[in-house]
Amino acid sequence: MPNSKNYEVFFDLGQKSKELEAVNQELTKPDIWSDQQKSLFLQQKKKRLERDIQARSSVIEKKEELEVLLELVEEGENIQEDLKQTIISFENELEQTELQALFTDPDDSRNAILTIHPGAGGTESQDWAQMLLRMYIRYAERKGYKTELLDSQPGEEAGLKSATLRIKGDYVYGNLSQESGVHRLVRISPFDANKRRHTSFAAVFTYPEIEEDIEIEINPEDLRIDTYRASGRGGQHVNVTDSAVRITHMPTRIVVQCQNERSQHKNKASAMKVLKSRLYELEKKRKREKLEKLEDAKGEIAWGNQIRSYVLHPYRMIKDVRTNVETGNVDKVLDGDLDEFIKASLLQRDRPDS
Repeated sequence: MPNSKNYEVFFDLGQKSKELEAVNQELTKPDIWSDQQKSLFLQQKKKRLERDIQARSSVIEKKEELEVLLELVEEGENIQEDLKQTIISFENELEQTELQALFTDPDDSRNAILTIHPGAGGTESQDWAQMLLRMYIRYAERKGYKTELLDSQPGEEAGLKSATLRIKGDYVYGNLSQESGVHRLVRISPFDANKRRHTSFAAVFTYPEIEEDIEIEINPEDLRIDTYRASGRGGQHVNVTDSAVRITHMPTRIVVQCQNERSQHKNKASAMKVLKSRLYELEKKRKREKLEKLEDAKGEIAWGNQIRSYVLHPYRMIKDVRTNVETGNVDKVLDGDLDEFIKASLLQRDRPDS
């Protein structure tokens, strides 16, 4: 069993402590409290760092306790039950802390903006997009995250033409960044009177939500801002004013929209936040020289580009084509249990050559 020093190096306690010290120094500056958004961001970062340090320290303490118990067993002490419970506790804490240690990207700790777009196929793919939106909302509920539906465009018959979801919590982007890509569904169509099997596609894209600690400069002359009446399926909650906002960033042709709020001002502010997140992600990809612009990463929402297949007929199986993780419990996954898939993808990201 490795010693505590090795564990401290593995969990990077020293680096976490330095980050916490830097945040504390920032919070001691008198003028920081005049900037409410920045001070709130720093306080949240402080809490997250303190929680990370506590979790890593707890693993080291559990390991040392386990070593003492093992020595007592070797000396003939009858403490097998205590040893068993300590091992279980240690393994659980170690697994959670190791997973936390996989969040190595500076943006992993951020909130996320998640968008869903159906592929070709009309009502079938639009219904699949609706199912995916439900899956991610349920995932967020399981993790204790907060969700806010910024925009959704209903399909003509059922489902969604598009949806934009803001998700808030610890390491939301680190987790959900692993969900970006094309998702494929195979099932007996509920919209086909002949009960034939259909294949549908929908694309999911995740962006880190940009806070006040990162400046994204946007030239107002590069924007086309349109207002329109919020859409809906009818009823008393449909807005009758042109409060919805659509913003087009002309240089990149990125289009974002928001209709969640009744106030046009609030919808514009939310749409600008989404635009900044997408421009930031675009710039990161450019710097890595992987792609010339973000839209190229999306590819065609169709065959050959999927990251995960969800088969409901003729058998029931969900398989991630990147990691080969699969499960027959499709209902549990569609109800938001994505941890196994996300963890495997994070491990692969952390060890790309393994």
